[in-house]
Amino acid sequence: MNTKDQIREDMKSAMRTKDSHKVTVLRGLLAAFTNELVAQKRPPTEELSEADVLKVLKRAAKQRKDSIEQFTKGGRQELADKEQSELEIIEAYLPEAVSIEEITKVAEAKVAELGAQGDMSKMGMVMGAVMKEFGGNADGNDVKEVVAKLLA
Repeated sequence: MNTKDQIREDMKSAMRTKDSHKVTVLRGLLAAFTNELVAQKRPPTEELSEADVLKVLKRAAKQRKDSIEQFTKGGRQELADKEQSELEIIEAYLPEAVSIEEITKVAEAKVAELGAQGDMSKMGMVMGAVMKEFGGNADGNDVKEVVAKLLA
């Protein structure tokens, strides 16, 4: 079963158990999938590829993380908590993120490969190479931190 079908099934079971918060989040994800199809100028009745579904899920997770950060800065903890609970639901459908240790190993190899030791101007190039190596499964903020430490 692909991720989109799993989300549909989970939404049905959340409706049965009257978990309105989860239903709302999953319904929003399904709408985001349809919006992605429309943005790609494809009919809304088509199916998204698994890669596109994961892209939409990652975008939704990133939006929640950004919102949590902003709400926390603004002293609106109740809104940050709501976004955090939505993020947890979304993350259940994302593949396991890459650990900092794995990111560090790959980043060290890429810094050596690209000859970027101590050259902060090559940060974007190194980050791009590391992200490409993980196929988008690494958190961009984690990669940024690791690469910044290595190049400093």
